[in-house]
Formats: sequence, C-alpha cells, structure tokens
Amino acid sequence: MTRPARHTALVCALAAATALLPAAPVQAAEPPSPLRFTSCSGSVPRPAAPERVECGRLSVPLDWHRPSGPRIEVAVSRVRASGTPAERRGILLVNPGGPGGSGLPYAVTKRAKLPESVRRAYDVVGFDPRGVGRSTPVTCGPMGGLFDSPGNDPVPAGARAERAYLASLRALADDCATHAGRLLPYLSTEQTAYDMEAIRAALGEPRTSFLGVSYGSYLGAAYTARFPHRVGRMVLDSVVGPGDWYDFDVLQSRALLRQRDTFFAWTAAHAGRFGLGGTPAAVRDSYLRVRRELAARPVAGFGPAEFDRAVYRALGRTERWAGLADGLRGQLTDGDPDGLRPDGAFDSADSRNYEAANRVVKCADGPAPSPRDILADIRSTRRLDPQPVLTGMEASACAYWHHRPGRRTPLGSPDAPPVLLVASAHDPVTPIEGARRLQPLLPGSRLVTLDDDYSHGVFASRGDACVDDTVAAYLVRGEVPSGNVRCAGPGLPTAR
Repeated sequence: MTRPARHTALVCALAAATALLPAAPVQAAEPPSPLRFTSCSGSVPRPAAPERVECGRLSVPLDWHRPSGPRIEVAVSRVRASGTPAERRGILLVNPGGPGGSGLPYAVTKRAKLPESVRRAYDVVGFDPRGVGRSTPVTCGPMGGLFDSPGNDPVPAGARAERAYLASLRALADDCATHAGRLLPYLSTEQTAYDMEAIRAALGEPRTSFLGVSYGSYLGAAYTARFPHRVGRMVLDSVVGPGDWYDFDVLQSRALLRQRDTFFAWTAAHAGRFGLGGTPAAVRDSYLRVRRELAARPVAGFGPAEFDRAVYRALGRTERWAGLADGLRGQLTDGDPDGLRPDGAFDSADSRNYEAANRVVKCADGPAPSPRDILADIRSTRRLDPQPVLTGMEASACAYWHHRPGRRTPLGSPDAPPVLLVASAHDPVTPIEGARRLQPLLPGSRLVTLDDDYSHGVFASRGDACVDDTVAAYLVRGEVPSGNVRCAGPGLPTAR
C-alpha cells in the first residue's frame, strides 16, 4: 500500500476507533471557585461601547488525572450578551485555532464579527489555552534554530539535506524538553478540554456552547468526547478532523500544492495587473525564480524559510493573494522582498510562544511518526512537485519527542447533541475531508459547506449570508438543518 493510501486508511480506521476509546478516569477535583472578573490589560482590545470586556483567572490542576497535585492558571475574558435577559442563551466559549492561538482577545475580535442576534444571545467567553499567552505560557527556547534568520531551507533535497533536516527536528525536540520542563506532558488538547469544563462550572452555567475554528474544532470535538452532556450548541468551523496530527500535516501539504496551482492560474489570468506571466507555467517560473534568488542571496534575513512561511500564510486566504503576487513582482523587479514579509516579527515573544505551544500540544495528543516515515513523505510530496511548501509540518518534531503519550485524544460522542460543522470547499489549511471524517463521530451533526470558496475560516468571516444565517439560527433558536447544507460561494477574487 502506498504511503498516501496508508494515510487514508489510517485516518478512516481511526474515525471508527476513536469513539470506542475508553475514557481515562479522572479523580474528583475541588469545585472551582466562581470566576471573578476585573478590567483587562491593554493587550485585550476593547469592544464597542457601551459593552465592555472583563478578564479573570482560574486555578486548575496541571494534571487533571491528579487534581491534588500542582496547579496552573488559565486566563479568561468575557463580553456579556447585549440583549435582554429573555434573549440570553448562556455562554459561547470561543477558540481561534492553532494549536497556540490566544483566545483572550478573540472574545472581542470574533464577537465583533458575529451576527447581532448571536451577540445579543450569548456572553462570549475567550480563554488562553494552557501553555498559551497568559495561561502558563510554554517556551522551547531556540527550537532547534527555528528562529534563525535567515533560516535553513525547509525543503530538503538529497541525502545530506535530509540528514540535516532530521537533525534540526531532534534539536527542536531537545529544546522543548529542556525549556518546557514539567509542562511537556500536560499541554494536551484533552487536558485543555477539562479546563473548558472548569470554566463552565466556575461561571455557573449548565451547558457550554462553543465556537471553535481550525484547531478549535479539534478542541471542541475533544470536549464532546469527555463531556457530551454538558454540550449546548457547538459550531466547529474549518474542521481539522480525526487522525494523527502528523497525518493531518501531510494532507495539508498536498492541499497546499493544489491551492498554489490555483493561485498560479489566477495570477496568470490577471497578467496585466501583476506582470508575472500570462500562463500558469510562466507564473510558476517567476515564483521559483524568486525562491531561488532568495535561497542564493537572502535579503536582510529573508531567505527560503521566510519565503515559504509567507507563501503558507497567503495561500490560506484569497484576500492575501494580490499581496503575494505583488511581493513576487517586487523581488523580481527591484530585488526587494519587503512586500512578501507578513506583518509582525516571526521571532517576537508571542510568535515564539505560539510555535512552542503548537509543537508541544501536537506531540502530546497522540502517536508520532518515525524518521523513515517523514523522509518517505517528503520524497513522495516532492515527486508531486519538486518545490512544495512544508511550513505546516509541525508534528514532524514528534518523532524525537521526549514524552510519548499512551493513546490518541478521543474525539466526538454519540451522546452529544447535534453539532454544526462548517467548511470551505477548497480550504487548503483544513481540507474539507476533515469535516467529512469527523461527522460520523458526531451523530446528528450537519455539515454546512461554502462551495466555490478557497479560504480558511468561514462563519462570521467570509461574509456569506447563507452560512451566517444558518449558523445564527442554530445558535440562537436551536434550529438544526434537516440535512447537510450547501451555500453558493464567492469564487476567486477580482484583482485590484
């Protein structure tokens, strides 16, 4: 069986097996104290007046399987429902993704985009998952040179480069073991799901309604596995799906190849605007020329690793495509890659925490690949395209991890109420296959698909009335569609 076929078989088998995994026993913990909110620091944006954001901290066990042991704190934010008491439907816990995304400000930024009926009905509650932001942040130090500028070429070609690639993964794992210390085994998605339940209890709410995007969908599915009878109304947007994190990363890398080909064709169709060539092949040649130039002569710390990170970020949202094409042209015509640089420094404190938490969570959630698998998959991907984008292959470091979890994170439950899954038909970051594979683990769930769309993040993000109205009706009135829903998408953007 080929490696891609093994991926498919493994993920499908896991989808059936995950629901059967027994729940690990958790000893009774002391009931959490009520959350007391005060004003937030300046890092949390303020909502529109007259509403305000409040922040609090909750003490939870480091290890929920040993609740009398050491404790950590989880930072929580809240913007109260703006409607009348009769309109209120409870709390809507939100997570922006990652793993590693900070949810503390997300309660404000995402809430501002929600339909008004949802804002009137729910207290929107954000939190930094354990290990992230202001919730006992984890660090992995230099992470095997990940923050070197310019970084090494992230796509190894040849035996010598492959050995260096594996050595960098080992160094990253060693750095995480050295700097994360006692936190390493306990920053898993399952432990965070218990933190979510503690937030619900501390707020005195009978149910947790939840909106999770990207990794947030995985976190929501983990919560349903442990606390199905505490689930209120749950929306999982841009679904990761069941399976090992490494297999997900491989599937994503293949989807990025398809998305990049679509970007090449789109750019060629606007040749007069971008000047990168009038055919997809010509645009591809321009793209490869830029990458070769930066690999040979990095400019102000911007080399092939930085280039691939910029491409990875841009491919996930079509509104960034024009900026990517303009940046390619700027390097070709002026030797200036500044147009390709994303906003914000990659080696900032927040970015370092994100990258560390991302690996630590992924490696705490389930089995690791072998070095042989990693090289086989890279070679297989390079046979599809000699110059892939491997930026999202974070779980490769798990091959050398110092703490190996004994089992996979359980996802989904037949006892949970109907859940709404939302997906973009051509999302390259969380391919729609993830939603289709998770749906059987959540009986009664419905899949809302935005057709002819190529971006990551859909509900209250793409501005689609069909999606937003369907999800709002579910959240506010509990209306579950009679079947899966397909919404007509926007297609590719116009070039401005």
